[in-house]
Amino acid sequence: MIPIFANSAGIRVSEKLVLQGGCWTSLNLKTRYGVVVHPTHGPVLIDSGYGPSVTEGRARSLALKAYARMTGPALVPDGAPDVVLRRLGYSCDAVRTIVLTHFHADHVAGLSLFPNSRIMACRTTFDAIQARSEIANLRHGIFKELLPGDLTDRIVDVAGLKDVQAPLRLGPGKDLLGDGSLLAIDLPGHAEGHFGLCFARLEKPLLYAVDVQWVLKAVVDQRLPGFPANLVATDAEAGKMSAKRVAQFRAKGGDVVLCHDPEQTPYDLPETSNA
Repeated sequence: MIPIFANSAGIRVSEKLVLQGGCWTSLNLKTRYGVVVHPTHGPVLIDSGYGPSVTEGRARSLALKAYARMTGPALVPDGAPDVVLRRLGYSCDAVRTIVLTHFHADHVAGLSLFPNSRIMACRTTFDAIQARSEIANLRHGIFKELLPGDLTDRIVDVAGLKDVQAPLRLGPGKDLLGDGSLLAIDLPGHAEGHFGLCFARLEKPLLYAVDVQWVLKAVVDQRLPGFPANLVATDAEAGKMSAKRVAQFRAKGGDVVLCHDPEQTPYDLPETSNA
């Protein structure tokens, strides 16, 4: 069960902003989301990437418009989830399960395409989002307007699932699909409820570490994000520990994929158009 990652948008930044001690070279960061086809559950979506709900429309809040201007995502036309699924031979209706690693805009913007899917996520974080004001959520990088209105009834709480030991001493993970093939690994620091995904049964175990780091070079060299990217984390110390854990997993022989690393990986779907 090998995942495929697609790129929903490119984001132009200087390396110095996302890598401590980096240079001023311009990087075109990717914004990945994933698809994995399970023999029982069918196509499972991993996050949903950026979409027009962030970049277009008068109905957007002023805060979301400002966020879009500041981050400047350039949507990849052939990278939208519905387009990618068609390319793989599926419709949006075929997706019965979405794994949501956290609630930031670049992970939830495509959820509206999947009104009938159950969403596996951190329920405690979702409840906190629901209880907070819009301004308080903004401090956490959350836009409630991007979340489906019926999400309360569709969430499956990852915390309530069975613990299974992940390979390469990664520690325990939550068994998302009931057969030990896909484990949710708690990786706190970047955002509330942030977790990665371990594809435990691959010949070379893979950890999708999502937003633990911006670029793989930071994992390899064990370097921190630069300023101001380092301000994004909700818990900087926890983020450092998560980054160290990911680096150790890779050093023991595991593969690591990040959401935003600009380099093409063996798991990435080739793009037919560029951001």
